[in-house]
Amino acid sequence: MEPIIIVLIILVVLVFIALIKTIQVIPQASAAIVERFGRYTRTLNAGLNIVVPFIDSIRNRIDLREQVVPFPPQPVITQDNLVVNIDTVIYYQVTDARAATYEVASYIQAIEQLTVTTLRNIIGGMDLERTLTSREEINAALRGVLDEATGKWGIRVNRVELKAIEPPTSIQDSMEKQMRADRDKRAAILTAEGTRQAAILTAEGEKQSQILRAEGEAKAAALRAEGEAQAVRTVFEAIHAGDPDQKLLSYQYLQMLPKIAEGDANKLWIVPSEIGDALKGLSGAMGNFGNLGGGPTVPKPADGNADRREKPAID
Repeated sequence: MEPIIIVLIILVVLVFIALIKTIQVIPQASAAIVERFGRYTRTLNAGLNIVVPFIDSIRNRIDLREQVVPFPPQPVITQDNLVVNIDTVIYYQVTDARAATYEVASYIQAIEQLTVTTLRNIIGGMDLERTLTSREEINAALRGVLDEATGKWGIRVNRVELKAIEPPTSIQDSMEKQMRADRDKRAAILTAEGTRQAAILTAEGEKQSQILRAEGEAKAAALRAEGEAQAVRTVFEAIHAGDPDQKLLSYQYLQMLPKIAEGDANKLWIVPSEIGDALKGLSGAMGNFGNLGGGPTVPKPADGNADRREKPAID
């Protein structure tokens, strides 16, 4: 009985192994290459797949997602005989699992070597300055060559990026000095331009301020003159409306005399001829005021020369 049990156990194990080999589960975005007796049979896609155990075998499992492969720095000689180190990054995707398995032994190594050789051919036709400023041009040329070469391998190159371009140390020092000099030059130009613009704006501001101040003073003088003219007209109209006599006018004239003499510049002023008439009118008014008070009245001489006193003759 014991040998029979052993044989049954062996059969069960074999059946279990056969079931495991028969059912193949392929993850999403993956593919598997199936060979029968060493010959390609079919490609298994994502999901549950059935194969013939011990006859069919899985040759290779390939990831169909986009892959990113950074390559180490490669020394490249430019057209002006300068050695630069260039780091590249390749974004690729397997589109045909069968071609990627049977058309090339190692597509990663093949892409790397093709990238290096193509990069040397492209950079060899450019000088250092163009190399540093033509990343997009280099990327486009490199991608075109790689895409054309890797198409038969079942590989699609989506992007090629130059991660870094490192010129020699001496060239870096010279470039740094040149950039520093250019920055200093631009700073000096910007400073001079700012000073010039500030001076122009200051002059324009002062000009505008003087214009506005002059306009304000002119308007103020016009308004002041208009106000004085209006005041004179008002006083003139009030005087004529009140119908003043000569005595009142004489008194007002005498009151204005001190105001005429005001000011430091009035060192000399001329008494007008009308002052005599004003004094006569004022004296007459004062005489009438004395008569109203009951004081003695001095008779007015008939002859205007009667009040003259005779002066003794001088021998």
